[in-house]
Amino acid sequence: MAGGNIRVGIGGWTFEPWRGVFYPKGLTQKRELEYASRALTSIEINGTYYSTFKPQSWRNWRNETPDGFVFAVKGSRYVTNRKVLADAKASVDKFISQG
Repeated sequence: MAGGNIRVGIGGWTFEPWRGVFYPKGLTQKRELEYASRALTSIEINGTYYSTFKPQSWRNWRNETPDGFVFAVKGSRYVTNRKVLADAKASVDKFISQG
């Protein structure tokens, strides 16, 4: 059996109840991804299920995280909720073109 890596992460990084508990008191919301990415090895981007993001958002997320950090990107609901996946080409293309 081939070896692999197991990454431990969370689904998203903006959770108000975590402020002052996981996130240090006084940490701005803008820095939550930066902080979480240094405590974990992976974070799921949930927002991609509901909407698209500009390429600059993707670049910002990359720049706020350390080298080797891995994002798990949730597929768009317009791709994943199809009865016939073969009909999803336009939705897949739009999803991939985000960044």
